[in-house]
Amino acid sequence: MSTQQPTAPPVAPLHRSTVLLMAVATGLTVASLYYCQPLLHTMSQGLGIPHAAAGLLVTCTQVGYALGLFFVIPLGDLLERRRLVVNLSFGLVVALLLVAVAPTASWLFVASLLVGLLSVLAQILVPLAANLAAPAERGTVVGTVMSGLLLGILLARTVAGALAEVGGWRAVYVVAAALVLMLAVALRRGLPPSPATVTASYGGLLRSVARLVRTEPVLRRRMLYGALTFAQFSVLWTALTGLLVGAPYHYSEAVIGLFGLVGAAGAVSAQFAGRHSDKGHALHLAVGFAILLLLSWCAMAAGRNHLVPLIIGIVALDLGVQGVQVSNQSQIYAIPGEVRSRVNSAYMTTYFIGGSLGSWAATRVAAAHGWDGVCVLGGAIAVVLLLAIVVGEWTLRSARVG
Repeated sequence: MSTQQPTAPPVAPLHRSTVLLMAVATGLTVASLYYCQPLLHTMSQGLGIPHAAAGLLVTCTQVGYALGLFFVIPLGDLLERRRLVVNLSFGLVVALLLVAVAPTASWLFVASLLVGLLSVLAQILVPLAANLAAPAERGTVVGTVMSGLLLGILLARTVAGALAEVGGWRAVYVVAAALVLMLAVALRRGLPPSPATVTASYGGLLRSVARLVRTEPVLRRRMLYGALTFAQFSVLWTALTGLLVGAPYHYSEAVIGLFGLVGAAGAVSAQFAGRHSDKGHALHLAVGFAILLLLSWCAMAAGRNHLVPLIIGIVALDLGVQGVQVSNQSQIYAIPGEVRSRVNSAYMTTYFIGGSLGSWAATRVAAAHGWDGVCVLGGAIAVVLLLAIVVGEWTLRSARVG
C-alpha cells in the first residue's frame, strides 16, 4: 500500500540558471532519439537494411522510449531525482556508444531500443521543474524547459546531418555520447536534491499510474490529444527524409539536417502557450493549435515539388505540436497531489506510443503511396485530433453544468 508523504521543500530556489540547465538537459538527451532520422539512408546502406525497413529504426527507438516512460519515469516519485537523472545519463552514454559500434542491423535495432529507454531522463526533469516552480509560474517554467526539449528534437537533425557529412554516421553517436557524459557531470553539480514524494513498492507505484488514468478525466483526454499530436510529428519527420533524397530535391544528409532549423520556430509557441496557459486559456490554445496542424498538412501537400509550401508547412506543424504539448502539460501538472512523475509517465507513454504508430504508419504509407499519401495520413490524424478536442471539452463542460 502506498503512503503519501508531504512534499519536501526545495533545498535551493529555482534560479534561472537551474531552469536553463534543465532545458539544455532535456534537449540534449531527447536529441538522442532523433539523430538517426536524417541518417536513415546512410545507416541502412551501411548495414544492409532494406530501404522499406529503414524507418523502423525510428519506431524502435520510440518504442524503447515508451517502455522507459511507463517503467522508469514513475521512479521519479519514489527515488531521489537528482541521483536517478545522473545514473540514467551515464546509462545513455553507454547506449549511444553501442549504436556507434554496431556491426549488424540486429545490434543497431537493439542498441536503438536502449537509447530510447534511457533517454527518458528528459521526462523526469520536466515534472521536476513543475514541482519546483511556484504555481503562478509553472506554465512558464514548463514552457521554457519544453522549448529546450523541442530544440533538441529539431536541432538533432541539423547536427547529425553536418557531422555525418564530415565523419560518417557513427561519428554522430560518438560525439553525442561525449556531450551526454559532460551533461551528467553538470547535472550532478547543478541540480538541487529532490527527495522522494511517496513511499511505495515499485509494483504499487505502477498500479497507482493506472489508478490515476482511471480517476482523472483531464489526464485521459490530454493523453489522447498528446498521442494524436505526436503521431503527426512522427509522420512528418519519418517520411521527410525519403522525400528530400529523391526527385526533385536530391538533398544531401547535411542539407536534410538543416530542415531541423526550419522546425525550431516551434520553440516560440512553447513560451507563448506556457504564458497563456497560466492565464487559463489552455482550451482555446489546444483548439487553435489543432487547427494549425490541419492547415500545415494542406501546405505540405503542395511541397511535393515546391520548397516554399513545404517549409511553411513544417514550421506550422512544429508550432502546433509544441503548442498542444505545453497546453496539455499545464493541465495535467495541475492535478492535485504529489503525483507529477506518475501523471507524466501516463501522459508521455501514450504520447510516444502515438509517435511510434505514426512512424510505423508513415513508413508503410510512404512506400505504397508516396508523399501525397503521407500528407493524407497526417491530415486525417489532424482532423481526428480537432474533433477529439471539441467533443471532449464540450462533454466536460456539459458534465460540469449538469
